[in-house]
Amino acid sequence: MPLNIEVDTGRREQTDEVFEKYPVDRPGKIIFVGRHLSTSTSYRCLVRTISLAGAELEVSPNLPVPGNFFLEIMGIHDDIGCTVIRREEEKVTVGFNMLIDPEFLHHVIRLSFETSH
Repeated sequence: MPLNIEVDTGRREQTDEVFEKYPVDRPGKIIFVGRHLSTSTSYRCLVRTISLAGAELEVSPNLPVPGNFFLEIMGIHDDIGCTVIRREEEKVTVGFNMLIDPEFLHHVIRLSFETSH
């Protein structure tokens, strides 16, 4: 039975609509933040779209996704702090804990484009 998380974040959803979403279809990792900030547990995901404020991820529908975690996009060695906004079976919408740098976003989009062509 899939875990469905619905968080009331009206302000965040309105903010995310302001930022353009870019399709990237890039593999990533959801990194759990454990006790004493340990990050030993991680699961694979697919980053479908990304914006300055958040992303849409695809995960196994049986995977329990914590409310807060770090996202690592493969090929980029920076982790992004995330908070779950909505979960609909395998689709997880997350908001970034801070807006990401536009240069970082450009790098992610460019890396996705280069590996797809």
